[in-house]
Amino acid sequence: MQSENASSTLAELGWRGFFSRQVSTEEYQSFVPVRVMAVHRGMVSVLGAEVDASITSVLPSSEGPEDRPTVGDWLLMVRDSLTPVRLLERSSLFKRLAPGDDQRVQLIAANVDTLFVVTSCNEDFNIARLERYLVLARQAGVRPVVVLTKADLATDTEHFAKATKALDSTLDVELINGQDRQSVARLAEYCRRGETVALVGSSGVGKSTLINTLRGSDSIQTQAVRESDGKGLHTTTVRQMHRLGAGSESRGWLVDTPGMRELQMSEVSSGVAEVFDDIVAATLNCRFADCTHSQEPGCAVRAAIVGAEFTFARFERWKKLTAENRVNTDAAAVRLARSAKRRRRN
Repeated sequence: MQSENASSTLAELGWRGFFSRQVSTEEYQSFVPVRVMAVHRGMVSVLGAEVDASITSVLPSSEGPEDRPTVGDWLLMVRDSLTPVRLLERSSLFKRLAPGDDQRVQLIAANVDTLFVVTSCNEDFNIARLERYLVLARQAGVRPVVVLTKADLATDTEHFAKATKALDSTLDVELINGQDRQSVARLAEYCRRGETVALVGSSGVGKSTLINTLRGSDSIQTQAVRESDGKGLHTTTVRQMHRLGAGSESRGWLVDTPGMRELQMSEVSSGVAEVFDDIVAATLNCRFADCTHSQEPGCAVRAAIVGAEFTFARFERWKKLTAENRVNTDAAAVRLARSAKRRRRN
């Protein structure tokens, strides 16, 4: 079995019972667990109690995009040759459909404990986009925290906070100035020793600046947003984990991700149901099970809109997300079946 020192080091990386139970006593004799720190083209950087290396991202059992390691994943490697053997089951996974028409699945991060949904108090603020990120978090079973940056530049920060809270009264919302260490200090409480926090949001909202300030470093490149529309350029091109603190002050890990403006929904039915639970509850009270919520008598959804239980705009966003998820999920099932058929032929 592992030495006490190795166990301590792995614990700092986020190793816990969920992962250790996947590795047999015999496997510990020949293999070592490592965590994926960064993803590059065809390669991944890994770190473990005995390993700090770059290795191939292709595993022996890889059959589809979700079988390839992403940042935050845990791998088993051969102790001597550093050859990757197996990808451990994930406690959580964030993914999306890559932009374009080929409908490729793009992995964002794995084994995340908290998701910082970062948006700024300017033109970037978008309720529909926030809902999409919240759907991803709920689908993965990860706690979302909405971080509203550039609060020092906004004249009415409460407007943004109230609009966000209106989505879910239990949602944690943090208003911060990403360049002020005192302002962002409380965010460190979400990233305790061995825990992982991923940051998602559009380019230019201040994710990299936020990580630099939390770490007391300027190691991550940042760029200013355009004054004309408040939009930023892509500064993060590699998904990478950054340690928060050092030595006795060591805490958890922050995952910086490239900015995302397009976020297609696929295989997120439970996430949609959680984020829009008020609308889902209303649909259950409609007179007809196949109610389209347009002209049918006894429609509880239309009655709820009239009664101001939720807005027509929110209902329309729910309809759009539900339809989008259905189409993309069906398409994913077709692609999976075709892929399995090709493998059987080979």
